[in-house]
Amino acid sequence: MKTIFITGASTGLGKATTRLFQAKGWNVIATMRNPAKETELQHLSNVTLLPLDVTNLSQIESTVSEALKNSTIDVVFNNAGYGLVGALESCTDDQITNQIDTNLTGVLRVIKAFIPHFKKQKNGLFITTTSVCGISSNPLSPVYNATKWALEGFSESISYDLALFNIGIKTVAPGGIKSDFINGMQAVIGEEYETLNQRLGELFADGTLIEFTEAEHIAEVVYEAATDGKDQLRYLAGNDAVRIARQREEMGNENFRRELSKKLHLPATQNKLNS
Repeated sequence: MKTIFITGASTGLGKATTRLFQAKGWNVIATMRNPAKETELQHLSNVTLLPLDVTNLSQIESTVSEALKNSTIDVVFNNAGYGLVGALESCTDDQITNQIDTNLTGVLRVIKAFIPHFKKQKNGLFITTTSVCGISSNPLSPVYNATKWALEGFSESISYDLALFNIGIKTVAPGGIKSDFINGMQAVIGEEYETLNQRLGELFADGTLIEFTEAEHIAEVVYEAATDGKDQLRYLAGNDAVRIARQREEMGNENFRRELSKKLHLPATQNKLNS
């Protein structure tokens, strides 16, 4: 029986993925900040709950050590994360740091903690939740987008290194997910950007930018990535992610950006210095 280690398993995609893998006959080590508050997963067979705050290096080390005491981990699913929305100048330094620590540094630290284990057993697979915002950015989320683009670049880079040891790495890039993700967002829009924010909301509402997909459907893509045996780095998840990625490829990055700017009613920027 294979075992998967999941971060951010208390809600949304993490919880849906825990349920799916458990139903498929896997052992699941589901981690979250406060396992004592979890009232559903603890009743499932072959599911072990452990505490994990991915911004806490010492807890990462202790939880990984605890997980490996009685289990051989086959797959690590890095899913913990949240969104920071708003203009960069509206974000405090702590908000910027915490976003990067959770969405990016936390992933790197968890992967680093498991690499020696995977090397020893001469196989293993890392899967990381990125986002369609890791390949195509939206306005008013520059720090969040930065973390997701960084995860895509990190995953591609380290894939070469890990291949030496028969260790795989994949990303699952969802679009919108019907989950508690939006409720967990931190929003610091800024008054000067409110018109842009309203227009952005309109494009979300009519499906132009995001179509919200059930978390269970995204979890199926995670399961596919874990079990299909393919040498494939990125898995798009959700109709909106597939559509946006295709449009960006067909139009080219610059044309895609300009077209989105038009939809947002933004002026063209020439980036010319005043003479």
